[in-house]
Amino acid sequence: MPAKVNTDECTGCGICTDECPASAIELKNEKAKVDEEECTECGTCVDSCPNSAIKME
Repeated sequence: MPAKVNTDECTGCGICTDECPASAIELKNEKAKVDEEECTECGTCVDSCPNSAIKME
């Protein structure tokens, strides 16, 4: 399953967008949004998020 963003926890810092090797994350309305078709389920975004707002489900 692709990564999922908890928008209540996401601060829109953009670290995940910089770290994602597949460029599958963008900021929309100051929150991270994962493109599920592009996500390779590598978990880099989960590890890089300082707020633990991204999970692999």
